Amino acid sequence: MTTLLAQSETIGNPIANIGIFSLFVVITMIVVIRASKKNATADEFFTGGRGFSGPQNGIAIAGDYLSAASFLGIAGAIAVYGYDGFLYSIGFLVAWLVALLLVAELLRNTGKFTMADVLSFRLKQRPVRMAAATSTLTVSLFYLLAQMAGAGGLVALLLDIKSRSGQSVVIAVVGVLMIVYVLVGGMKGTTWVQIIKAVLLIFGAGVMTVMVLAKFGLNFSEILGSAQSAISGATTEGVAKRDVLAPGAQYGGSLTSQINFISLALALVLGTAGLPHVLMRFYTVPTAKEARRSVVWAIALIGAFYLFTLVLGYGAAALVGPDRILSAAGGVNSAAPLLAFELGGVILLGVISAVAFATILAVVAGLTITASASFAHDIYASVLKSHKVTEDEQVRVSRITAVVLGVFAIGLGILANGQNVAFLVALAFAVAAAANLPTIIYSLYWKRFNTRGALWSMYGGLISTIVLIVFSPAVSGAKTSMIPGADFAWFPLANPGIVSIPLAFILGIVGTLTSPDDEDPEVAAEMEVRSLTGIGAEKAVAH
Repeated sequence: MTTLLAQSETIGNPIANIGIFSLFVVITMIVVIRASKKNATADEFFTGGRGFSGPQNGIAIAGDYLSAASFLGIAGAIAVYGYDGFLYSIGFLVAWLVALLLVAELLRNTGKFTMADVLSFRLKQRPVRMAAATSTLTVSLFYLLAQMAGAGGLVALLLDIKSRSGQSVVIAVVGVLMIVYVLVGGMKGTTWVQIIKAVLLIFGAGVMTVMVLAKFGLNFSEILGSAQSAISGATTEGVAKRDVLAPGAQYGGSLTSQINFISLALALVLGTAGLPHVLMRFYTVPTAKEARRSVVWAIALIGAFYLFTLVLGYGAAALVGPDRILSAAGGVNSAAPLLAFELGGVILLGVISAVAFATILAVVAGLTITASASFAHDIYASVLKSHKVTEDEQVRVSRITAVVLGVFAIGLGILANGQNVAFLVALAFAVAAAANLPTIIYSLYWKRFNTRGALWSMYGGLISTIVLIVFSPAVSGAKTSMIPGADFAWFPLANPGIVSIPLAFILGIVGTLTSPDDEDPEVAAEMEVRSLTGIGAEKAVAH
């Protein structure tokens, strides 16, 4: 059986996988249609009428945040690299403390629909909204691209579709479903999809964790010992031969590798507090207290999930083995499905496969509504149109944007299918950390901060991040690069966070101090009172 699985490109029963996945789609579509009965106003379409409780929103945040990369990628990284793979889990979790302590409550109190509401509150509306919307659309598009291309990669392993044309069809199907969820359900429908998906994902990972522990007599040390033996005996090139219970298997050896790890950690820890689709979730609750509660719930659920990945990753190393994982069609990403097949056969694999696809659907739906809301609210209503735009018009433009963005994401996802898309997720986090977070923090905490500082920080962070990524080993000059045949990588780090994030903070300071303090002190005072107390948070953000 081991040899058969190692040589095969698919596992389990593709018909069962499709059947369970289809059942999920039908159930969630019914929920979305029921949730969409009240979706007439912009408030209802963009924020679900602010009608979600803290726990509901916390579960939805977990559903938004735990992408396919979290489930498949981290479990696989731990299975192959051990300790260094778990560092991703730590980075993603610690990031939520930054979001909770620095931005969640104040952002909820100050904004209305989008991140740009906060950034433009006491600054010049048109240029700041344009910069914030540009950043939002850039982050969302790269995140979308990674998720769509990830859907194509999963297909090869789970549904026995080996041709690129067949995988392209599946990417298109995921894109169409995403568009339908957003058009029909708005934020309310999307939130319920994320809640359902989060419950399924955390429950499924929890069941698998208990099954792995049961195999080893509930002794985690036994799992670690077996995993160490399996990884040490692996023959596949690239598998760590050193102690995978200690750091250094993936990010060790050279000074460049160690600096690259610090850079990646900075992007992961600081990027979450600047991700537009995560920030937008804070507007779906009625009060600042519920915003805090939702983040606490999210931290608890996401923390539990990442503890599960530790058991699942080392369990996959022990029970499946790195050689089988790396020789399967999905490579490192196949660790969790292979472990599910090992533990529960075709049924458990089918469920885990459906959860993986549900994860992609929920995340891309959240990204799409964020990007379309940002375009409709920040660019169309505040920058392009000279007349007063009605709420109906904003919702209509948002729906059109969702369709255009969905078609664009399908096309790019098909083009990127089979390529190394890990750098796209890193780019999304790095852009969010460099272009968004400095401006958010300065806007909330620094009275002297002004429009030039915001524009320099946002555009400087955005442009520097993209330029450094383009000329990094993530794109060219290495076997794992997106363009392996080319070499124009003059920047040595795969993630530019250690350079672009401090640069964006510095540009914000320099831009502010080199321009006159022309901000209205009354508006600055109003923003401070509103952010700290929540008074007036329900009023339209305009001045």
